[in-house]
Amino acid sequence: MNRYEITADLPLENGGVLTGARIVYHESEGREGRTIWICHALTANSNPEDWWPELVGPGKAVDTLRDHVVCVNMLGSAYGSEGPARTRPETGQPWLLDFPMITIRDTVSAFIAVRKHLGIEKIDLLIGASNGGFNAIEWAIMEPDLFGRCLFLCTAPRISPFLGATVEAQRMALEADPTFREAKDLQGGAAGLKCARAQALISYRSFKGYGLTQAEADPDTLFAGRVASYERYQGEKLVRRGFDAYSYFTLCNALDSHNAGRGRGGVKQALQRIKAACTAVAVDSDLIFPPDEGREWVSWIPNARLIEISSLFGHDGFLLETAKLSALIL
Repeated sequence: MNRYEITADLPLENGGVLTGARIVYHESEGREGRTIWICHALTANSNPEDWWPELVGPGKAVDTLRDHVVCVNMLGSAYGSEGPARTRPETGQPWLLDFPMITIRDTVSAFIAVRKHLGIEKIDLLIGASNGGFNAIEWAIMEPDLFGRCLFLCTAPRISPFLGATVEAQRMALEADPTFREAKDLQGGAAGLKCARAQALISYRSFKGYGLTQAEADPDTLFAGRVASYERYQGEKLVRRGFDAYSYFTLCNALDSHNAGRGRGGVKQALQRIKAACTAVAVDSDLIFPPDEGREWVSWIPNARLIEISSLFGHDGFLLETAKLSALIL
């Protein structure tokens, strides 16, 4: 893991600046192959070998021994980049709820600062999944000459009302925990975060996927409890691996900001600025980014195609259907 401090002020789209913002990133040692930049999803970190091990690593489709692979922890995350969990310079205490409202474009601006720090002038392949895809689409518009190819997985150029509704339900779960607004320390809102994560998981999966993995083994079960245990486990798991409610809240707010067409004459006109050869992947069971939505916006990119893959696992298909995705990366 590497750390970079942006010495210049980082202007924020919502107003104000971040001064001395720390950015955490991972960079592979490979230099013989392609330069590949991966934009991670909501609660992931900057090491894709942790959360995409079947796809990223030595000898994998993204070969860290051969390819120059970079992944930057997004602003607002709990995993090291500037965000609510970081110490506020003025107080010596974590930012918590005082961290400023950030947008997807702010995070991309931080990516660009790291890119310049690393001296990267050309990226052969940009990969972004889910809200990492929000970052990737925005960046492909902001620096169109930088990229050779782009791979957008289970994503869209603008947040939909459906996704916005799921995000608001998760924020409500955080706020229902009285310790969240008390904001005494990073443990605040932990119970709400567990609930928010459990809610989110429902939108990430599908009816058939839950039926396949969480059905009761005993046909005479009096009270179905297997899936309830699974939901609670997923909430506990996120808290145990160090994520905090304030970072989650910040990232949810950033999701609401996603609109690639803002100030650019609309989404269609903005996407027409992209020069890279683009492949967008939609999963047939994805509730958040259904293929029908993708067919429209992908047609607005000058050199793009949409590939639909079949999966029982909904939106999380981008994490689980790695064999199908590997063929698109090689």
